Amino acid sequence: MLRIRPFRALRPAATLASRVASVPYDVVNTKEARELADGNPQSFLHVIRPEIDLPDNTHPYDDSVYDKARENLDRFFHEGVLVEDDAPGIYLYRQVMDHRAQVGVVCCCHVDDYANNVIKKHEKTRPDKEDDRTRHTLTLEANTGPVFMTFRDQPDVMELMAHDMNQRPIYHFDAPDGVTHTVWRAENPDDYVRAFGSIEAAYVADGHHRSASAARAGAELNAAHPDAGPDAEFNWFLSVLFPASELQILAYNRVVKDLNGMTTDAVREALAATGTLEPTDQPVPADPASYGVYLDGSWYRLTIDPASIDRTDPIGSLDVSLLQDRVLTPILNVGDPRTDQRIDFVGGIRGADELKRRVDAGDAAIAFFMYPTSIEQLLAVSDADMVMPPKSTWFEPKLRSGLFVHRLCP
Repeated sequence: MLRIRPFRALRPAATLASRVASVPYDVVNTKEARELADGNPQSFLHVIRPEIDLPDNTHPYDDSVYDKARENLDRFFHEGVLVEDDAPGIYLYRQVMDHRAQVGVVCCCHVDDYANNVIKKHEKTRPDKEDDRTRHTLTLEANTGPVFMTFRDQPDVMELMAHDMNQRPIYHFDAPDGVTHTVWRAENPDDYVRAFGSIEAAYVADGHHRSASAARAGAELNAAHPDAGPDAEFNWFLSVLFPASELQILAYNRVVKDLNGMTTDAVREALAATGTLEPTDQPVPADPASYGVYLDGSWYRLTIDPASIDRTDPIGSLDVSLLQDRVLTPILNVGDPRTDQRIDFVGGIRGADELKRRVDAGDAAIAFFMYPTSIEQLLAVSDADMVMPPKSTWFEPKLRSGLFVHRLCP
């Protein structure tokens, strides 16, 4: 069963929450992070993308980057930008985007539950990114970004959440991207601990590198402090747990740089052989196993015959797998999407216009608008202990960083 516990959060003073809260480290590059933090010394980007405070040519994995991150976190604490709670707590974190709300429980989960697959995963991690976040965590002695997780709806948890959202929030603000963020402190944290104790599993939705690095940091600190015991703070990591019914996955679209030496007519003919291909003015697919295809200045709808799909196969039946197996590899000769430089991925939040722009500008030769993976498919893949193809899910809105920091060695 799943273990959670409250923690003494290091979090912004109420009047500073909107200035501190930032996008996650992995959705912006250094240039974008520098622009977002410009003129705002309290932006949490100074902690999670600290190279913005160093010379332009600084390598993102240089020693100075991690030292600057620690320096900036310590500065935030000493200047009162971040204040540590007097007692451990659990929080509710609501995000509203386009009139749609999702509410998660902010708490800590145990690294052993991650290791023993009580916390289930569906993606592989990249060693370089995992190394980076592990070093960042150990240098700061803190989890600075929460792991975005989900769980199958549990009535007792939902009842507690509804009760606590009737209180006065501790934060309420609109971010620059239009998403409204609201945070409440739970009245009785122990009630949440008991309620989650009846849940068999949680699922990493977004944050596989953060959860893997938290587990690695815990292992290293356990080795350094063998007498600390399993309840030591470094054996717990910052998490936000959302009921599955509240989450929406957006499409993660594909663009391919060339047509593998084929003419556009030949590509159209090959696509038509995989299913039904017809012109359309509606590029966003309305059903699974259908794709919006932008090629040679026009949109098409590609539909794969549902009878040809084995829906009992959790991986093979995914729309991203069907596209890879029936189009990208056999027609366009795209290899492993993790390493093939001819393919790129575009979050569904950017819409069809971004796909059209990339092809029209010559940055790509063909684009595919995907039908999104469902949360039920994500859970099924995780339950089967399988790994989704890369870039299968795009969660929006993203959790803001800086609203909660979990110190590993308080």
